Amino acid sequence: MAAPELTDALLARMDVPGPRYTSYPTADRFVEAFTAGHSAQALAQRGDLGGVGGAGVPMSIYVHIPFCESVCYYCACNKIVTRDHSRVAAYLKALEHELDLVCQALGEAPQVSQLHFGGGTPTYLDDDELRHVVGMIAARVRLLPQGEHSIEIDPRTVTRDRLALLKELGFNRVSFGVQDFDPAVQQAVHRVQPHAQVEALMRDARELGFESINVDLIYGLPRQTPESFERTVRQVALLRPDRIAMYGYAHLPTRFKPQRRIVPAELPSGADRVGMLAQALAGFVSHGYQYIGMDHFALPEDGLAQAKRQGRLHRNFQGYSTQPDCDLIGLGVSAISRIGATYSQNAKTLDEYYDLLKGDALPVVRGLALTRDDLVRRAVIMSIMCHGRLSYESVALAHLIDVRQYFAQELEALQDLAHDGLVTLHEDGLEVTPLGWYFVRSVAMVFDRHLRADRSRERFSKVI
Repeated sequence: MAAPELTDALLARMDVPGPRYTSYPTADRFVEAFTAGHSAQALAQRGDLGGVGGAGVPMSIYVHIPFCESVCYYCACNKIVTRDHSRVAAYLKALEHELDLVCQALGEAPQVSQLHFGGGTPTYLDDDELRHVVGMIAARVRLLPQGEHSIEIDPRTVTRDRLALLKELGFNRVSFGVQDFDPAVQQAVHRVQPHAQVEALMRDARELGFESINVDLIYGLPRQTPESFERTVRQVALLRPDRIAMYGYAHLPTRFKPQRRIVPAELPSGADRVGMLAQALAGFVSHGYQYIGMDHFALPEDGLAQAKRQGRLHRNFQGYSTQPDCDLIGLGVSAISRIGATYSQNAKTLDEYYDLLKGDALPVVRGLALTRDDLVRRAVIMSIMCHGRLSYESVALAHLIDVRQYFAQELEALQDLAHDGLVTLHEDGLEVTPLGWYFVRSVAMVFDRHLRADRSRERFSKVI
């Protein structure tokens, strides 16, 4: 029997909004009834546990640096575009205060196996500011010697000397925001950075001894074509980053003001977007990369590829990860934390973030305490997103449920996806097909109870 193919009818059915599932439930389900007090209680309970799942287990820290020198029109991040660098001092002081409150709630300095700086543009900070914030964290937590310390980099904001400073400060992984190398696309999104500039910085990073180099790409940007993006894929593959994260552009101008500067008529069609994804898959694989999942590729020797082969892959708010499914402390404006069976999110504006900290309270404005049903569905969705399969027996043993009875409605709904060739249904589970990986979010969405109850999906990006 011939393998199923992409058809116009299939593309039309799948061209709908849906979550990326960096968490479940997704952040749009957080509620204001979950307060800073609930977050502090979750931290205290973790500190009291001390054993499995408690204070003795390493956790992750994410630091959000919101500042940018200029706006990229595609951006959907929480950022503050300003050339007034004097605003940084107050922000770093607030970060320090927030971390003190977190450690106070925990009752001790946590062990940290993963530290990630995101934004915004973390390299907006000058050398002294970077030294200060890293030193502030190191003085309050126990950074494990073999931990992953990563930072997102705008190539326009760094030099070899700045990369050397990052290495000196303990960062061992860097992620370059490239998005696209085509000059016309770069002009359309207001982010011009020549290929030669990125090539030189990646060479510097290797010579300085960074353990891993990642490149971020976006498909579906204005003025992109399958032909132009194929050139970008080839250029990136020849640069040989250890990892590649490739995201579909989510055009949501009603939510993200910078996107209103993008001309809708210049955006590629849904069919062209899938064409770009298909070409990228084939292109990176032909250059020796392994396809990790929805939006990641890695060289075979990279830890992400090894984790995929060994069934140890996880997914968190930064995407796919080799780190065990652990607690996360999010520091800074809009940052999200995961502690035990809770999520919490900080205030999204600087004024509110500062005001809450002035009252010596965690700057949390909303969150969620997960129900038993949420935990079951999170396990199912993450198994699909990370491994492309679901074992009914594993879920039954872990959560003490009859999977076929519990998910009777969902398994019935999967019949349509099976008919389209996106999943294969077995007596003991399901597997996502090679064709289904294009639409793996659609497979996971079947198990999303919240999404099924609320069909308003305009807040999400398109699946393709």
